[in-house]
Amino acid sequence: MPVRRKVVLWSVLTPVALIALLVVVILTFDWNRIKPWLNDRVSEAIGRPFAINGDLTVTWRRGEGEKGWRTLVPWPRLSARDITVGNPDWAAQPNLATVRELIFVLRPLPLLANEIAVPTIVIDSPAVWLERLADSRNNWTFDTGPKEGTSKWRLDVGEVVLARGNLALTDQLKKISLQAELDTIGNAPLYDKARDGALVEPQASAVPPGPPGSAAQAASAPRAGGPASAAPANGGDGRYGVRWKATGRYNEATINASGKAGTVLSLRNTDVPFPIQADVRVGTTRAQIEGTVTNPAHLAALDVHLTLAGDSMARLYALTGVVLPSTPPYQTRGRLMATLRKEGSIYEYQKFTGRVGGSDLSGTLTFTKRDPRPLLAGNLVSNQLRFVDLAPLIGADAKPGRPAKDSAVAQPADKALPVAPFRTERWDEIDADVHFTGKRIIRDAELPISDLVTHVKLQDGVLLLDPLNFGVAGGNLVSTVRLDGKREPMGAMVDLKARRMKLKQLFPTFDLMRASIGELNGSAKLSATGNSVAALLGSSNGEARLLVENGTVSKFLLEAIGLNVGSLVVSKLFGDKPVQINCAVSDFAMTDGVARARTFVLDTQDAVIETTGGIDLRSERLALTIHPDSKGLRIFSLRSPLYVGGTMKDPRVSPDIGVLALRAGGALSLALLAPVATAVLPLLDLSPGGDDTQCARLLAELRKRPTAPPPGKTYKDPKAAAAPDAAAGADATARRPGKPAAEARAAGKAPAASRQQPPRPAAQRPPQRPANERTPQRPSNDRSFYQGG
Repeated sequence: MPVRRKVVLWSVLTPVALIALLVVVILTFDWNRIKPWLNDRVSEAIGRPFAINGDLTVTWRRGEGEKGWRTLVPWPRLSARDITVGNPDWAAQPNLATVRELIFVLRPLPLLANEIAVPTIVIDSPAVWLERLADSRNNWTFDTGPKEGTSKWRLDVGEVVLARGNLALTDQLKKISLQAELDTIGNAPLYDKARDGALVEPQASAVPPGPPGSAAQAASAPRAGGPASAAPANGGDGRYGVRWKATGRYNEATINASGKAGTVLSLRNTDVPFPIQADVRVGTTRAQIEGTVTNPAHLAALDVHLTLAGDSMARLYALTGVVLPSTPPYQTRGRLMATLRKEGSIYEYQKFTGRVGGSDLSGTLTFTKRDPRPLLAGNLVSNQLRFVDLAPLIGADAKPGRPAKDSAVAQPADKALPVAPFRTERWDEIDADVHFTGKRIIRDAELPISDLVTHVKLQDGVLLLDPLNFGVAGGNLVSTVRLDGKREPMGAMVDLKARRMKLKQLFPTFDLMRASIGELNGSAKLSATGNSVAALLGSSNGEARLLVENGTVSKFLLEAIGLNVGSLVVSKLFGDKPVQINCAVSDFAMTDGVARARTFVLDTQDAVIETTGGIDLRSERLALTIHPDSKGLRIFSLRSPLYVGGTMKDPRVSPDIGVLALRAGGALSLALLAPVATAVLPLLDLSPGGDDTQCARLLAELRKRPTAPPPGKTYKDPKAAAAPDAAAGADATARRPGKPAAEARAAGKAPAASRQQPPRPAAQRPPQRPANERTPQRPSNDRSFYQGG
């Protein structure tokens, strides 16, 4: 054989032989020999003990998806059994994770371009123990040390196929203890296919395509109040390949959860959604979801149908970090879409519907994570809002001896004002910008409230309700409320206006007001400090004014107040008649929780009714005196002051027994000395009549805008400060015990309890009382807080 031919032959046979030898070596090589080297390299890279304790094997199969000569290059399928990843020394468990078997297929040709291409990874029976201490140390963060330069190698993983597994989580920082189990559904054909090294395709979306609210979307949505729809046990449409369940505790609440997920997790094609389904119960809160996660390795997007239910929305804070108010039991259902990113994730709960207590609720809410605080924004609407469902917002749902919802403070049995504290410590954790409309309010017959509109803004711990408007008695109650949760105690400012409220609708259950005509207007401006409704009102300062012009009121009501017995009988026999209202005016000064009546007058064509005294909102005590004065002849008049005492929880109304006794005694004396006709003289009300009182000055005074000092400052009544000191001395002299009120008026001064009132026009002043009438004496325990101005 020529030398040249031998050289050519050897040149061809040698590479073939080397390749054949290499193939034989690879096929017969015991890959377990490289385990020590591989274990050391991985342990060094992650800073933790790593070991492949079982067999390390390599098999070969034909590549899939290749074309041309590339189909001749086989793909290695690597299998590693019994893998352990160790824990730090401080951890309670020796291992972070164990895996029964890890299988992956490697594409060899991309290795020439410094790329490690792994089409599929199969994880069989993983067990993971996650732990975090109170000092924030955790065992899932690896200490990889400083990186020297940038590696030329790139890792490209296609799909991850999940199988059976267990997860345990102990988080001392979040106070979570959780155990979860993962298992395949049915025969899991995708899992078996992946184990053999074949490529598998990710599942289709669990939510059919189409716009929100479309027929396709509605068909796949879970029913409100029921469990989310599930795929058949054997995988059905192929969306779900594994099922999971979890139990544990979060704070003091019990966790019970279950759900399903897809078998194939696509890491390369980030546009392929990963189907999920879950039913989670934490304490009294339940969340049901069904939908998809896009790019689950980085949680890029979320699109699920979400049903929420629980005892109070305030308890969602522990689960979501979103500050919500206390509410009655609720249930909502809607579509939750989220865009998840490092610079700020956005969650949108779209077009949800549901109920809160007995009220319906719908709308859209958007939660944006941002610095320095997240923002909750949206629009909410209730077509039928039960007024009682608003009570937990201010702690008014508390019963005597029992705390309000989400509060540990019990409501005292003798208190009418809610004492449950506001949870202001969370107000600086979130900002809010929410519009709410209650189109129709369902309430008790005593409450003439029809609708509600408000704009809630929470910014850096300061809550602003601007406006907070109620439809009341055919008119409007327009207000602005500002609560400063940054200060301790909380500061509050309230600016309130009552406009065009109908008298006959203000007291719908009071028969004597049904014939009334006229409109009530008013305004108030108050400041206060305190952490509850009771504390705020008990420290309030400012002014409050109400007025009624050109209305009518029941004549029977006026006679009842004046105790004109004869007129009462006539009204009952021959019917009631309306009486023209010249004006009704009230002007209260609020000083450190004490409301004092500067002016409180009802002037009609038949009578003038004046009220003096005040209300102590700190102790909730009442001390009001009603003085009825008729303008004409009244038969059998038992006119005497009426005292309103007691507390707001237990008010008590009583006449001046002394005045009634004097009148009855006078009648008895005259009956002994004169004919029977003269016996009725003490019972005659000889009050002079006259023209209608002109209320222009009082109305002009009341139309002035009320004022209030900043929260924490005491209101200084300018009307009280304008009174000279000498007047106060004369007041005291004129009001000495036992001195008739007529003498006091003759001295030129009004009774002490009403000395802050501006002087009334002569036509408006009530007539002098008979000389034998005593000045009404207030009970000593009701006098202290409003005397002395």
